[in-house]
Amino acid sequence: MALLRVNPTRMELSRLKKRLKVAVRGHKLLKDKRDEMVRRFIELIRENKRLREETEEILVTALNAFLKARLAMPPEEMEEALMFPAREITVKTHKKNIMSVNVPEIEFEEVERTDEFLPYGFLGTSAELDASVIALKDALPNMLKLAGIEKACDMLADEIEKTRRRVNALEYVLIPQLKETIKYIVMKLDENERGNLTRLMKMKDILQGERT
Repeated sequence: MALLRVNPTRMELSRLKKRLKVAVRGHKLLKDKRDEMVRRFIELIRENKRLREETEEILVTALNAFLKARLAMPPEEMEEALMFPAREITVKTHKKNIMSVNVPEIEFEEVERTDEFLPYGFLGTSAELDASVIALKDALPNMLKLAGIEKACDMLADEIEKTRRRVNALEYVLIPQLKETIKYIVMKLDENERGNLTRLMKMKDILQGERT
């Protein structure tokens, strides 16, 4: 482990000890933050998996019904029936703080309508088309929530990786360097102190020899 390039003085030793104390405390805080983010990340992954499976099941139902409707209806009639939206919604986004990570959260409100949900009349359309449109209506809330959760998972994963690199840098690089440098300075100071003591003893012997 390479030592930090510092002068082996008592002032530098005191400064490095304070720096080591801060590094150790920062390492613990970052580890705690990383562990908590991993826990929240796992919760989001499980929720994401549940929503995705539920949404895919609804979309498969909608697609099968739509394919049956295409076989039962002329293309121009289907195009005319689907020309207008089945529902009107207002989407709102805001940020949610998860361990200092601002992840998006999506909410929506449906505009109230006085007419029927289906945007077309029943004459000339098939029941399969009705089933497909209704299934897509049920899938919309899940799809919006799923989009927010997946984005949150991506952002948390990036932050976990950054925190992991900081933890490793402190644990395997900076803290060992500080400890080794402190050990080196202590050894140098002890060596200097022994050298000074030896010189003082020699001077004392010389002075005593001169007196005699």
